[in-house]
Amino acid sequence: MKKILYAITLLAALAGWADAALAQAYPSKPVRIVVPFAAGGAIDIIVRASAQQLSKELGQQMVVDNRPGASGNIGAEIVAKSAPDGYTLVAGTSATHAVNAALYAKLPYDIRRDFVPVAHIAGVPNVLVVTPASGIRSLDDLIKQARTAPGRLSYGSAGSGTSLHLAGELFGDAARVGLLHIPYKGAAPATADLLGGQITMMFNTVPVALPLIRSGKLTALAVTSPTRHFALPEVPTFGELGYASVASETWVGLFAPAGTPRELVDKLAQALERSLRDKSVVELLRKQGAEPQFMDPAAFARYVDSEIARWGGVVRAAGIKID
Repeated sequence: MKKILYAITLLAALAGWADAALAQAYPSKPVRIVVPFAAGGAIDIIVRASAQQLSKELGQQMVVDNRPGASGNIGAEIVAKSAPDGYTLVAGTSATHAVNAALYAKLPYDIRRDFVPVAHIAGVPNVLVVTPASGIRSLDDLIKQARTAPGRLSYGSAGSGTSLHLAGELFGDAARVGLLHIPYKGAAPATADLLGGQITMMFNTVPVALPLIRSGKLTALAVTSPTRHFALPEVPTFGELGYASVASETWVGLFAPAGTPRELVDKLAQALERSLRDKSVVELLRKQGAEPQFMDPAAFARYVDSEIARWGGVVRAAGIKID
């Protein structure tokens, strides 16, 4: 019996030594971060800023690989099926790792089963905007008009099930008004039609809307963040105006394939935490309308679970489905 106990203790010690050695040696080659959206967007810029500093922290290049398509599902699936060795990660978002679970009848991956959360990076809230020509000057103005003409006021989005669409669903439900949703193939054509007067309003991400707000082409009515946004301090939150349930943001964080050793996940998370404290990274993220919001693996896992539950409820209540 003593020999068996000794053997078990020895094996456990060797396993611990092997894990420590693995973490110490990692990474020994470049690490690929799959961004499941097109280059140049807010998510891509946030990830690239973080990855550049992460390369310095870890001593190996972080290679950003854009794999857009199917609301991020294509890039996420690539990583779900990759080797769990810490050398392939995905920049998962509120779409790929929360909303899409309820939105798609057949998702090519399982968020909880196929991934391990590494760390939350940042979030970008939405802002409700109209044009000055609309005559709408406040959220109260908008709600009064919507109640006068139910189903007549329209709002555009980047597509069904996007954060811009779901923010509109939250608003319509909270304010008890009927709004007409017009889905577009991306935020750019929706914004163009808003400026042209074809639609009444739009929820857009703060970084995209900010230049148009500052130029006077759009009027900001409220932001979906819990506190006023640093780039729009004069714009109230929906919570301040009595609609606290209208809270949404596009968030991004790193995920590794399920089975990735905990030591590697922790090493990545710790390096990312240091990266997000770097002044140059903070400045670049703030230019994108994002505030660094680090969460470690455990906290991020809890947050993802809450987001899956929350947005799943919104999607099902609205009857939104993409086959």
